[in-house]
Amino acid sequence: MDYLLPGVLPLTVAMGISYTAFRLFADMKNGIFDRFQSMPTARSSVLWAHVLTALVANMASLAVVVLVALAMGFRSGAGVAAWLAVAGILALFTLTLTWVAVIAGLTAKTMDGASASAYPIVFLPFISSAFVPTGTMPAPVRAFADNQPVTSIVDTIRALLAQQPVSGDIWTALAWCAGILVTAYALAMLVYRRKTA
Repeated sequence: MDYLLPGVLPLTVAMGISYTAFRLFADMKNGIFDRFQSMPTARSSVLWAHVLTALVANMASLAVVVLVALAMGFRSGAGVAAWLAVAGILALFTLTLTWVAVIAGLTAKTMDGASASAYPIVFLPFISSAFVPTGTMPAPVRAFADNQPVTSIVDTIRALLAQQPVSGDIWTALAWCAGILVTAYALAMLVYRRKTA
């Protein structure tokens, strides 16, 4: 339980973002974006509403997962600061993946395509340190696992909850999230402007 929970948390986020792409696609098709454009609001406010709603929903899902883990026997001696750091990293990861989902929702051709956009992201935790140590993997798989964002995020969360030093993993996790977030946000806004022009 102590080893698996830090891996299940990012997986929960990855599985939750497909609904954002689905809702965004549905709103585009139903003309809600056109209605908001006629109002005196910022053009990006519709996207931010989807993103913030997804952030709140995913954080609630993460809280449920932690409560279930506690009911099943998970225990951590981590203090309030460590738990807040875990929550902060997961919030940043959620925000990052949600902007990726926004791009998928804006560019999808069908409802199923929008929903399926999260599948590649859901796959990432399975090739990371989420469920098994990367040292037990074959060399090519280990090379990928060691150099993708989920591994550094999981290792940081695992260290924080186990009250161990987080080493450089936290900076790698933050760099991955910040880089993907900035890129995804810029691309999402570009696609949104073209769709609503």
